[in-house]
Amino acid sequence: MIIGLGGGTGSGKSSIVRGLVERIGGCVIDLESYTLDRSDLPPEERSPVGDEPAAIDTALLVAHLEGLRRGEAIRKPVYSREAHGRTGAAVVAAARLVLVEGLFTLWWESLRSLLDVKVFVDAPADLRLIRRIRRDLADRSRTVEQVLFQYLGSARPAHERYVEATRVHADDIVINEGPLDDAVDQVIALVRRRRVDGLAGAHQR
Repeated sequence: MIIGLGGGTGSGKSSIVRGLVERIGGCVIDLESYTLDRSDLPPEERSPVGDEPAAIDTALLVAHLEGLRRGEAIRKPVYSREAHGRTGAAVVAAARLVLVEGLFTLWWESLRSLLDVKVFVDAPADLRLIRRIRRDLADRSRTVEQVLFQYLGSARPAHERYVEATRVHADDIVINEGPLDDAVDQVIALVRRRRVDGLAGAHQR
């Protein structure tokens, strides 16, 4: 089963995915790893395409998901934000549960068609911004001013233009504003319902 989780920055997609892996296992495919490699460009031209779908190597992403569905291991890119490029690859073995997460998971029809369950993770805008600030200060060594500059300049416009539009493609919307376990429970319940529905449909056929 392939589960896709999309939603805005700071909504808690990655945290939910970690919770799912801890609870029910599976392998993780994060869209950020598939950011287009621009390391062959001069340093002054390496800035990424930005917070938009065009920044993602969707052809490779779809090919890898198709491989995992066939039970094949894949070599997921290792992406460096500092170099704006790929620095290697990590082997990901096929698993019964594949979790795909990222801002634009529900954007492309070619990707949506591979997803057995589509989830849009949401949270109030002020809470998402607070989470982004905390994350970037702790994990990316940025200042508050840098975080806000990027959020206002690219992240928020991208959310309004691209991310919010994908809500309509979701099988379910998970509001992640309380305890993380509550959001994880919601996704697990959705997966179990889909599994039961799938088995029932198979028996009817």
